[in-house]
Amino acid sequence: MSGFAIDWLNLREPADARARNAAMLAAFAAALPAAPKIIDLGSGTGSTAHTISAAVPNARWTLIDHDPALLTEARRRLPDATVREADLATDIETVLAEDADAITASALFDLVAEDWIARFAQAAKGRIVYAALSYDGLEAWHPPREDDAAVARAFNTHQRGDKGFGPACGPLGASKLAQALEAEGYTVALAPSPWRLTRQTDTALMDALATGVASAAGEAGVNATAWFTARQSATTCEIGHLDLLAVRSR
Repeated sequence: MSGFAIDWLNLREPADARARNAAMLAAFAAALPAAPKIIDLGSGTGSTAHTISAAVPNARWTLIDHDPALLTEARRRLPDATVREADLATDIETVLAEDADAITASALFDLVAEDWIARFAQAAKGRIVYAALSYDGLEAWHPPREDDAAVARAFNTHQRGDKGFGPACGPLGASKLAQALEAEGYTVALAPSPWRLTRQTDTALMDALATGVASAAGEAGVNATAWFTARQSATTCEIGHLDLLAVRSR
């Protein structure tokens, strides 16, 4: 799996932080032991650990990613964390063989294949799983346009393409993860964590998002040029995500 650009990760981090479901994060923190060991998958620049450190202040983090440039930034931002390069697509069992109390990930499970999710669920071996910000396929731009639905369908089709793990689950990622963990004896909760973006505070992210959606729609066979031009003056945008918390129940 190749990493995302640092600029994109930095751009989305404030929106991710606002979007995290507060009740789900609180429940995750309450379920942890004192000074927990946490493995963060697809850690990128360390955004998850950085963002939720106030909720889990004594955590000992191991950050895992395949992109050395992102890990260099993670080391700079989180010098006390253990940072490790690994290919999650092939080495998830090895990565999760490490001692840990919990496993976290953000914006990951919409990118992976269903068979990889099954492998992950088996390798989790009863540890707490907190997987936030999985895209759920819902988006709403204002003002609305007649071509919104066609562009969204094309984007979601593109999201189910291979992102380095085989055919991605895309908008079904969180629900597929929930099913796989329940099959392994977990009790699973899901909660909404949508991006709610406004032109006043999120102009750069909205513009980058519109660029990405239009490009993906084009690759999926829908010409989104007119949609993209119109979206340069969109006033708000909501992008649906789901947060998941899973605790072993048997």
